[in-house]
Amino acid sequence: MDIRHLKTFKTIVDVGGFMKAAEHLGYAQPTVTGHVRAIEQELGQPLFNRLGKRMILTETGKHLLPYANEIVALMDKALQLPSDEEKMAGEIVIGASESLTTYRLPPIIKAFKKQYPKVRIILKPLISSDLFKELKQGETDLAFLMDRMLTEDDLRAEPLITERMVLVFPENAHTTSKNDLLSAGGTILYTEQGCAYRALFDKLLHSSGYVPGNTLEFWSIEAIKQCIMCGLGFSFLPLVAVRAEWGENKLVCITTDEDQVVTQMVYHKNKWLSPSVRAFMNLVLEQAKGWQEKEY
Repeated sequence: MDIRHLKTFKTIVDVGGFMKAAEHLGYAQPTVTGHVRAIEQELGQPLFNRLGKRMILTETGKHLLPYANEIVALMDKALQLPSDEEKMAGEIVIGASESLTTYRLPPIIKAFKKQYPKVRIILKPLISSDLFKELKQGETDLAFLMDRMLTEDDLRAEPLITERMVLVFPENAHTTSKNDLLSAGGTILYTEQGCAYRALFDKLLHSSGYVPGNTLEFWSIEAIKQCIMCGLGFSFLPLVAVRAEWGENKLVCITTDEDQVVTQMVYHKNKWLSPSVRAFMNLVLEQAKGWQEKEY
């Protein structure tokens, strides 16, 4: 099966049609059609159902797509092989949660770009529910998440640090007793559904006998911090996300004995890792040795 044909098939799916794929690849439309027919003849099954102007993948097409994605991605990586370290190039696609994108990864990316300026880094937001799909389909090289340790057969997770979690209150909270602060009530500022430490927050509230009243849900940790500093309510966040504000007395934080979450680096165990990806992973592991949570 010709890799050019697979790339054409993948592009048709990505851009949404034969004509758009031809424009994107710089082919005449009959060439695109011929590539698809060649695959269909080899498999003995159609790849698309042609319903008017719409092209819908058949079951055969759906099964072929992840393999086509992986094969094309591997070829792109192979073409990026450097002759020496100074010529390392290509790109790395990284998915990461907001907290890690903001508080853990920037120094690593800065150090990596200084050492390998020709490597392009694509950093995109990662939703936990998309993690398995993006890694398994080869759309993401590495993923960084803050969660319970991942146990997935096809994926490998490297633990980097166990994150300390804290209850976070406005600066005018004058007591350091967790129960006193909870009993004072207030609006609960939740992270979005699916966030690992939202479930831990609910567990902590339940164990303390606190019955949630008013609640607000946010997608952004930064938005939650700003609302807490305005006196709107309280939340449960990683210490790394609020350490600076706590040190400046803009917030009151109380550490907890609740189950912790782990910052981890995840990749597909069967995916070929380019030299640039391996170099980035090694830098992460090296810098993670120096991550230490400070006590206040």
